[in-house]
Amino acid sequence: MDVTLNYIRMQLTCLECKNDVDLSSYSDLEKDQVIECNTCGITLMVTNIENTMVTAEVVDEGK
Repeated sequence: MDVTLNYIRMQLTCLECKNDVDLSSYSDLEKDQVIECNTCGITLMVTNIENTMVTAEVVDEGK
């Protein structure tokens, strides 16, 4: 039996450092969820999820 898994990669660019945020550890990402940029450590809150694009706002300035 052949099994094909379709993995949809959501995308978010950090507002602070402009790098892609790794969202792979957030399997059930939802609006108003607080996440952290793995590059600069800033805390972001998800404000919208549309198709594969995620938007967020800064909650805390980070490390």
